[in-house]
Amino acid sequence: MSYKIAVIPGDGIGPEIISQGLKVLDKVGQMYGHTFEYNTLLAGGCAIDATGEPLPNETIQVCKKSDAVILGAVGGPKWDTLPGNMRPEQALLGLRGQLGLFANLRPAVIYKELIDACPLKPEIVGDSIDIMVVRELTGGIYFGERGRRLGIKGQEAYDTEAYSVGEVERIAKIAFEIARKRNKRVTSIDKANILESSRLWREVVTDISSNYPDVTLDHLYVDNAAMQLIRAPRQFDVIVTSNMFGDILSDEASMITGSIGMLPSASLGENSFGLYEPIHGSAPDIAGQDKANPIATVLSIAMFLRYTLNLEREAQTVENAVNRVLEEGYRTGDIMSPGKTLVGTNKMGELITEKLSKI
Repeated sequence: MSYKIAVIPGDGIGPEIISQGLKVLDKVGQMYGHTFEYNTLLAGGCAIDATGEPLPNETIQVCKKSDAVILGAVGGPKWDTLPGNMRPEQALLGLRGQLGLFANLRPAVIYKELIDACPLKPEIVGDSIDIMVVRELTGGIYFGERGRRLGIKGQEAYDTEAYSVGEVERIAKIAFEIARKRNKRVTSIDKANILESSRLWREVVTDISSNYPDVTLDHLYVDNAAMQLIRAPRQFDVIVTSNMFGDILSDEASMITGSIGMLPSASLGENSFGLYEPIHGSAPDIAGQDKANPIATVLSIAMFLRYTLNLEREAQTVENAVNRVLEEGYRTGDIMSPGKTLVGTNKMGELITEKLSKI
């Protein structure tokens, strides 16, 4: 099969890690008979420098004609003084909105070989942690009505949280479908004791759960969920929550793993279209130094194979290769520990590519 992929290397370490991810993807294609056609596009700070805007229309149009988007990272201090609507990060919001990417999948996984990097006590972590956070991505307070107005104590600012039944239904269905392929547990997180939008959220998720009798559903208030992620993270399988709550809790879950350099993400739309990116950002302080960890990008490639192309065997092939490299003791600087072998970005990509083998 042949697939068209929009590639957005972006800023900072983005081009370095993307090149390693595509190296792995090309090898998978050779092994299993797939062809990947890449269109390299601008977005973020590099797009501002080249075109004067963070998300050129050409980028949007090519992405819409592709099977998926693979993104490196955007942003950096070079563009920090620009007005909000011209910041590199606006490219991310624009891509999500223009491409209809309403579901963000953020796995938080502790690999056995890296368990010492977890900041929690061993008795809390056990052998491993494997949580999938499913975050609604195009609704809620980040996309609601906002502005400033004159209040009784002077100027005030407001942001509006709103969710429709349809928005909640579609994100809930994705969470339940993912849970069916995992441990069949969904935890829906809201603030239904205070917020009307959360009360609707809870009602709709509960209704959808009736279509998944094989999946257990429970509900937590967001403040309790934040505590439970630290106190007993192994109780969670799939978490589904709103845009703002998911933004915060997915970062908390990722830090439990010990290194954000290891964690991928997927943002999905209708018909399995997706944007795949590591969560760690552009890290401009180490850009061009062969220090960046490409594993999160490689694992994002695995998510692309699984969720957009439905190629489970190929996805597992990539994940197994990452495991083999870690088992053999190779580490980039961010996950380095005594007795292990330090390697750079390029070498890590080469090692993972070499360890790919059919399953």
